[in-house]
Amino acid sequence: SLVTLAHKARITLRQNYNRLAPRLAAQAGRHAHARQFRRMRKALRTLKGYTGRVLRDIGRKLGAVPEGGLRTRIEQRMALVTRLLRQTPKGPNKIYALHEPEVDCISKGKARIRYEFGCKVSIATTLAGGFVVGMRSMPGNPYDGHTLADALQQVETLTGRCPSLAVVDRGYRGHGAHGTKVLISGTRRGLTPRLTRLLRRRSAIEPEIGHMKTDGRLARCALKGTIGDAIFAVLCGCGHNIRKILAHLRALLAALIASLIQAIDRAERNQITAHAA
Repeated sequence: SLVTLAHKARITLRQNYNRLAPRLAAQAGRHAHARQFRRMRKALRTLKGYTGRVLRDIGRKLGAVPEGGLRTRIEQRMALVTRLLRQTPKGPNKIYALHEPEVDCISKGKARIRYEFGCKVSIATTLAGGFVVGMRSMPGNPYDGHTLADALQQVETLTGRCPSLAVVDRGYRGHGAHGTKVLISGTRRGLTPRLTRLLRRRSAIEPEIGHMKTDGRLARCALKGTIGDAIFAVLCGCGHNIRKILAHLRALLAALIASLIQAIDRAERNQITAHAA
């Protein structure tokens, strides 16, 4: 990336490593696949050294580049690469993607998928029909319980009514939300039969999220930045509601056609019986 920007700005580098860097990156991947982690770390250290040399070389020759959009892009990319080279495995605010620095590492706690890289999204659906009434991105990987108040506020803004009951999973313990009764999954004490039935309906949101990830392309956002994530989340919720409405309309149309066919068959049978008589 730095070499490409330097070439556009007509900066002559001492060495661009266009031949060595891709070979070293592939070699590090092969060592990782073979579980030769010491050799992999050595290759990554060498690659990191190449990046630092290119970064310092561009910094020395950046004064010859005229002011403008290209120089601003080079300075922004240099700041990003400097942050990348200085980050540590245990440090905060790490960069996982140069093209999307806002990506967070979200711990799933599952054996199949331990981590996900992206932006956390809060989804609110109705208990009966599963229609999305609130959906917003939560950049910065906040704690789930701290996002409940904002999610309820969005539902009130979109629907004009504050939800009287919210059924959530155990990750929302310690939510601190007021004005709405919150039922947490796994609660056993003080539940009426109605609340028990509603609590069992909480698991119905999981297939809705799965459909949004597969059918609604929620799994990969094509828009850039935190604003793009927010817009994409809202559009995925709107698309999910439209798909559900179309499914209901298709079922209604099939039922109407079936009833018309039955009525026509009944009329034909009655006509045949009348002629026979």
